[in-house]
Amino acid sequence: MTAGAPGCALGRPTTDLNTSYLGDWVMTRAALARVPGVQYAVLVDDEVVLDGAWGVTDLTSGSPLRPDHLFRVASHSKTFTATAVARLVERGEMRLDAPLGSFVPELDGAPVGEVTVREALGHTGGVRRDGQDADFWQLGAPFPDRARLLDEVLTGGDVLARGEAFKYSNLAYGLLGLAVEAVTGTPYAEHVRSDLLDPLGLTDTHPELEESLERRAVVGHSAPTLAEPGLPARFADGRLPVAATTTGALAAATGFCSTAHDLVRWAAAHGEGSGLLGPTMRRLLQRAESVVERPGAPRREYGLGFEAREIAGHRVVGHSGGFPGQITRTWFDPRRRIAVAVLTNAVDGPADQIASGLFALVSTALPDDGGTADVEHGDLDRWTGRFANLWGMVDVARLGERLWLIDPRQADPFVGAERLTVDGTVLRPEVHDGFGPVGEPIEVLRDAADEPVAVVVGGMTSWRAADYERERRAQGARLAS
Repeated sequence: MTAGAPGCALGRPTTDLNTSYLGDWVMTRAALARVPGVQYAVLVDDEVVLDGAWGVTDLTSGSPLRPDHLFRVASHSKTFTATAVARLVERGEMRLDAPLGSFVPELDGAPVGEVTVREALGHTGGVRRDGQDADFWQLGAPFPDRARLLDEVLTGGDVLARGEAFKYSNLAYGLLGLAVEAVTGTPYAEHVRSDLLDPLGLTDTHPELEESLERRAVVGHSAPTLAEPGLPARFADGRLPVAATTTGALAAATGFCSTAHDLVRWAAAHGEGSGLLGPTMRRLLQRAESVVERPGAPRREYGLGFEAREIAGHRVVGHSGGFPGQITRTWFDPRRRIAVAVLTNAVDGPADQIASGLFALVSTALPDDGGTADVEHGDLDRWTGRFANLWGMVDVARLGERLWLIDPRQADPFVGAERLTVDGTVLRPEVHDGFGPVGEPIEVLRDAADEPVAVVVGGMTSWRAADYERERRAQGARLAS
């Protein structure tokens, strides 16, 4: 494996991205969700073009969150385990159709021991998800060690028949970690570090949150609750800190910690030309092994250690992570080599929503053709800004070589969005069916320095958001007096 080997870049100028707006959109979404902090990164064509953080590491100290703080990325661990197994398979040291019992002698003869490596990777082995007593997920007990893991799978661990259904299982991935140790003769953490992390230069990614790393780690937080009288002001919304813990024998399923910057680089290593995996094995990990469709829920696909979804008309692969007090998500478009990662330090953090919206923004700003803008960006940027009125906020934003009218309160930035063109002194939205002011020109009011100070949409004025907020607070103070 060649660390950092380039893939098939499309030659798109990353300056088209308008990363300042992307970062501002992420921070706005996090602030609206009232999460303590969010860390985020965007990679395009093997280059990390956005790497930022907003908020605090924990509400107790109020320390500012930085891009190099470590998050528990939880089930992202499965992508590392699946890739480690895939590389062993490519070397002929493991077989996908080999039963887990052939690697873990305690499983020999037991139903769970017949589950194959492939079934464990794709969650089709019918293995119990977390155990009969899974209160370690709310820190009611330590995560299981090897003995506890084996006891869980040997006593009622086979819930469904092999191949009966997609059944997500952390226990199965714990067993894959034991299988990796048996094949390599080294501890799981040592193997993934030497075979994956070190060659790729992922210096901020670790298979477990060791004691020496805790000073760099964020603190997780509970969901908001009704605050009790007398609760300190910093916990006014009812969020409380969640203690750190280690993951024992489930490290292969959920133990990893990392940064958004490292995660987008890890995702990009699963594109063409990276040298991490051969094309056949790479496709095998990423193609749909199972399709999960349930009433009232979006369609989901899962391969071998990787989830897949369609966002903004493009198929992306990646994984989520849910750990006590922390929610994370990474998405990667292998064809266009776009990766995004969003990490939050709250159990209800909208990492998936923000990552999906961020990917949609980046995807829209970078068209497939790789062409360059036929208009100077400065000519478009002079129209941009965030504006507000009694009814909410609206952004006039440049994405690539186009202007858009976007409501930053929407989780999907393109719900209700309008693509705009410059027509003399006004902006014109495209004509389409709709209940809003369809096709009506948007007037932009400017100050003496030619800076936009307000926009008039459908006859209603919205002022620069900062100006409007100052006036709103002043009005509130006058009414209070």
